[in-house]
Amino acid sequence: MNPHRIVFASLLLYACGTTMPPKELLDARSAYDKAKASEASQLKPETLHEAKVALDRAEKSYVDDPGAQKTRDLAYVAQRRAEIADVQARDAKAGQDKAQAELDLQRFTQSQLSQTRQQLNAAGQQLAGTTQQLAGTQEQLATERKARAEADKRAKDALDKLAASAAGAVKQEPRGTVITIPSGVLFTSGKSMLLPGAQTKLGAVADALKDQDDRKIVVEGHTDSQGSDAMNQELSMARAQAVRDFLTSRGVPADRVTAQGYGPSRPVADNKSPEGRANNRRVEIIVENLEAK
Repeated sequence: MNPHRIVFASLLLYACGTTMPPKELLDARSAYDKAKASEASQLKPETLHEAKVALDRAEKSYVDDPGAQKTRDLAYVAQRRAEIADVQARDAKAGQDKAQAELDLQRFTQSQLSQTRQQLNAAGQQLAGTTQQLAGTQEQLATERKARAEADKRAKDALDKLAASAAGAVKQEPRGTVITIPSGVLFTSGKSMLLPGAQTKLGAVADALKDQDDRKIVVEGHTDSQGSDAMNQELSMARAQAVRDFLTSRGVPADRVTAQGYGPSRPVADNKSPEGRANNRRVEIIVENLEAK
């Protein structure tokens, strides 16, 4: 264990008497140490910093009130962010390795092509090779167009199936396709841990989002106006992050999905009535429109 971590842990134990840190906080510390020891500090420093900020919040909450549920919730968020930093760093490293492999392959191919051209000593052979290459390029373009059309059809069919399954309200907006799921279906009141029954609905959403080609996906958390803005902001972000983590765990590419918490700032109904507040407590999953090319 990091010597500084040992000293800090000792200070915490002194400040908190004999109260041992909750398991969630210990897990968060371990996850951050693992991410920090990985390549995240070089490849994903901003994500690692976010994990450190989240962990500091959990540590402060533990010092202020060792037995508070808030400490466990903040520790859970810190753990997930540290794990995300670690995963993103590994993804970035894999991307670098792939790019290098592709570059090596390109250089090898170019070398082989150069040798082949040197062997061609007749204009007729060169013309035949050029014609064949052009035909191959046209065939490849036709194949790519067909694949893109099929991907678009699969994406549309997946969203139509999702709407029919009642896994969430699906509608088209200028920002893209919006899937709205009431928070009461996913979480208990004031919590950000997914209910067991929520996995069935989110599983259907994940299956649909796998076929969304290269579209970006944003998971937004929203709350009603009950409680403080700060508390609602944290809760909405934690819920959005929990849904994002579930989607990526079910095969939705992590580099296409982001999470954002808006607290009570974007109501869709009047917070003065129970029905309105229930409508405002929601998670929205936005499948953004493809940019025109």
